[in-house]
Amino acid sequence: MAERKKVLLRLDPAVYDAIAKWAADDLRSVNAQLEFALRRALDEAGRRPRDPD
Repeated sequence: MAERKKVLLRLDPAVYDAIAKWAADDLRSVNAQLEFALRRALDEAGRRPRDPD
């Protein structure tokens, strides 16, 4: 797997709290939950990233 990119993300505290609760319910870290949600949104938009060859 390629090196992961680091991104600074500013969130409204209420949004962070909702994501943190969702992550805890799914037994994921907040970071993993954000990546999960972003990947799902990309899939739904038809913009799934290509797998490296």
